[in-house]
Amino acid sequence: MKKSNLVLFLLLAFNYSLFAQRSPITVKKSYTRHGPEKGSLLIIGGNVGSQKDIWEKFTELAGGKDKAVLVVVTTASGDSAAFDKKGVEEVKRQTGIKNVTLFHTSDLKEANSEKFIAPLKNATAVYFEGGRQWRIADSYLNTLTHQAFADVLERGGVIAGSSAGATIIGSFLWRGDTQGAQILIGDHTQGLGFLKNSAIDQHLLVRNRQFDLVDFIRKSPEIIGLGLDEATAVLVQKDTLQVLGHSFVAIYDYKTITGSDDKHVADGREDFTASSGPFFFLKAGQKYDLSKRQVVKPVRTAAK
Repeated sequence: MKKSNLVLFLLLAFNYSLFAQRSPITVKKSYTRHGPEKGSLLIIGGNVGSQKDIWEKFTELAGGKDKAVLVVVTTASGDSAAFDKKGVEEVKRQTGIKNVTLFHTSDLKEANSEKFIAPLKNATAVYFEGGRQWRIADSYLNTLTHQAFADVLERGGVIAGSSAGATIIGSFLWRGDTQGAQILIGDHTQGLGFLKNSAIDQHLLVRNRQFDLVDFIRKSPEIIGLGLDEATAVLVQKDTLQVLGHSFVAIYDYKTITGSDDKHVADGREDFTASSGPFFFLKAGQKYDLSKRQVVKPVRTAAK
């Protein structure tokens, strides 16, 4: 065999071996635009602390503290988190859930093994800790573990994440560069995709990030952008999004940014849920229709 052909053969064999370690997850036709068809997503902007309404909702969606089977993914925090149970113990303390498993690897081959995914087989909830989102992508993207996460939703369970664990839930991996979070579009751009056609930012107002998603969404009409402040979350079921927590969530929609939607006036009255700016805020209790890309107006009750 010629030397050039041998080099080509070795390169192809190497690339195939990398591919073989990953097993693309099952992709089905979706009847929702962004949210999951089954189950729930609870996406948290970081530093959730003891925010009662968020933890209570997570525990409820997981099946209750006595029946929930929770897997806490610590991979985003780095290799030391494979042994450090501090984050897991905090989740247990806040939720009261008794059946909790620490879940960690940085080994792609391990993530693609049936033995490793055993704790996910009966899980009712998955919680992604914060850290760096690219570590989660490197470890789990398009593996059997990725599919097992998705299966939790299929069974009606909940997938939650805070900070980096929130961003990884989206399809476009925002701030995914290995060099640091200051690089918005970096060397990792694929998230786990549980919230389809989305890009998710976190620590929004605390770190003055509210304008960072604007230009990206301006060039990406199909993507919905979510920016979550700390101790604030969105609950997504099918294509309905609801805000929980004590601060605000910013919605970045192409039509809002380009000024091509109808806003401000509804039935002759100013619509305070709309914005002339490149994004708008929602607070706790407010809902948003991800399919129609519209704020869900509260039902007005007749005065007694």
